[in-house]
Formats: sequence, C-alpha cells, structure tokens
Amino acid sequence: MQLEREIMRNHAFAALILVSLAAAACSDREEGPATKAGQAVDQAGQNVKDAIDPGPAQKAGRSIDRALGN
Repeated sequence: MQLEREIMRNHAFAALILVSLAAAACSDREEGPATKAGQAVDQAGQNVKDAIDPGPAQKAGRSIDRALGN
C-alpha cells in the first residue's frame, strides 16, 4: 500500500516537472501588445501613487530638483 502511494507520488512529481518544462519551452519571450498595454497601465498607476504618497526617495529627488532649479 505504501509502495503504491510512493509510486503515484513519484509519477505525479514527474508529470509536474514535464508540464513545467513544456510551459517554459512554449513561453513567448517577445512582448505582445497586451503585455505592453498592461505595463503602461501599471506604470501609470505607480506614477499616480508616487504623486499622491511619495516615498523618501521621491521626496529627496524633488528637493534636489528644486535646489537645482529643475
């Protein structure tokens, strides 16, 4: 009984590895229009977040920009 479970567990693990390798081999490395649009939306959201609640790095950068007249 225990041997059967171990064999089934090994088969399941092997199938998981094969599916993972197949998915990795089939992945498209070139970004399509939907990916680019999603990235643009993400960047816009981050820009809004930074404008509303800037972190210490953004505050320091703004201070430097003001001091340099930019």
